[in-house]
Amino acid sequence: MEGVPEPHNGWTFLTNHARVLAAIADDNSARIRDIAARCRLTERAVQKIIADLERDGYLSHTREGRGNTYRIEPDRVLRHPAEAGLSVAALLSLLAQDEVARTRRPPTGTSPPQP
Repeated sequence: MEGVPEPHNGWTFLTNHARVLAAIADDNSARIRDIAARCRLTERAVQKIIADLERDGYLSHTREGRGNTYRIEPDRVLRHPAEAGLSVAALLSLLAQDEVARTRRPPTGTSPPQP
């Protein structure tokens, strides 16, 4: 079935909430369909996550035509006591640095270009 993400078994380091927030940080006017594809989630799951993030003040949106533009609250502190004091901006900064590093890294099994 097209549009349904492939299943994943086992644990992961990031929650789906963090993945959705990072996708929105990358493109604040992304459609739910595009966020779902990027995060390998269903559209319904993304809708629920966005509702959670909005309800708790991490995210807001404004309607623009047929789409939404999202606004992340960068100074909000993460919810878990182990991350006390860590802001959304700090988390997204770490994820953005990782994304930049991955795009610069040559694919596995290839050697870097020679000068």
